[in-house]
Amino acid sequence: MEKFTRVNGVVAPLDQANVDTDAIIPKQFLKSIKRTGFGPNLFDGWRYLDIGEPGQDNTQRPLNPDFVL
Repeated sequence: MEKFTRVNGVVAPLDQANVDTDAIIPKQFLKSIKRTGFGPNLFDGWRYLDIGEPGQDNTQRPLNPDFVL
C-alpha cells in the first residue's frame, strides 16, 4: 500500500499505534442503548487529567494541555 500525505474530509489520521477501544470511549460511558451522545466522552482518558463519570459536567474537569484532537 502506498503511503498517503493528504486527507480530504472530516476525518483525520490519529498518530497513535494500537489504540485500545477503551481509549476511544471508556467503558463507564457505554451504558446507553442509544447510538448517539458519545461525543463529549470520546478520548476521555487522554482529554482530561482526572477520571470521568457518567453525568459529570465536563466543563468543570481539568483539561490535559498536551491533548489535541
